[in-house]
Amino acid sequence: MSQGEIIAGFLAPHPPHLVYGDNPAQNEPRSKGGWEALRWAYERARASLDELQPDVLLVHSPHWITQQGHHFLGVKHLNGKSVDPIFPNIFRYRFELEVDVELAEACHDEAAAMGLTTKMMRNPNFRVDYGTITTLHMMRPQWDIPVVGISANNSPYYLSTAEGLEEMDVLGKATAKAIEATGRRAVLLASNTLCHYHFSKEPVPPEDMSQEHPENFDGYLWDMRMIELLRGGQIKEVFRLLPQFIEEAFAEVKSGAFTWMFAAMGYPELPGELHGYGTVIGTGNAVMEWNLIKAGLARAA
Repeated sequence: MSQGEIIAGFLAPHPPHLVYGDNPAQNEPRSKGGWEALRWAYERARASLDELQPDVLLVHSPHWITQQGHHFLGVKHLNGKSVDPIFPNIFRYRFELEVDVELAEACHDEAAAMGLTTKMMRNPNFRVDYGTITTLHMMRPQWDIPVVGISANNSPYYLSTAEGLEEMDVLGKATAKAIEATGRRAVLLASNTLCHYHFSKEPVPPEDMSQEHPENFDGYLWDMRMIELLRGGQIKEVFRLLPQFIEEAFAEVKSGAFTWMFAAMGYPELPGELHGYGTVIGTGNAVMEWNLIKAGLARAA
């Protein structure tokens, strides 16, 4: 078996409104569209994913919250209905997915060996969270690539931000070791919004784009600053500023997926490709890609 490697990472935010706007057969509510800039951004990301031809997609979601430890989906086949508890009017999605259990177990074991508390999720009736489902649907609506789902243990919220993100750094490095050991060609999906200030009231209908704009101007400016740094490959500066960004823009990257992804990739000083940016209920969302094959840091299929 050849050594596995990470071939790309995507910042892949999870507003359920994007699924609602797409009107897939799996989602019960119907819309008249909306949030096209972000949905078109995901179209471009999907085209890139097609070219990458990965064996597996790994997604870290802030909405599978496990306060005690880092959990991994550990059932080969999962199906059911995922409902957004905040927006059940727009997201009631029938999901069916295949889990790469061997890789999930390897991630679990490597993380445990590096000192993290870990657990495999073995409940065959587990309802997968809407963050995981939204990111995976928007990246691969065919659902034909096995996945590894990773929980957010929210240590950056219960500990200090610095302590919590140190755990996510370890989790990322453990993930990379597991990918190498199992021979997988893997794509990482960081399911995070940027500025997370949002409106408290929803327009009628929810897809009325005349009501969609940044909720917080300072948060929007922070998003633009961080995106420009990411586009320029200034990753060290991004992580130097990350605690301040989290504090001042209420950035959802605090939950750890962004740090997990970059730690797994080895924090490459690599320009990210911005597929698109847009707001959803006022929050800032960027779809971005770091293609390690194009950068010469991973092998093509």
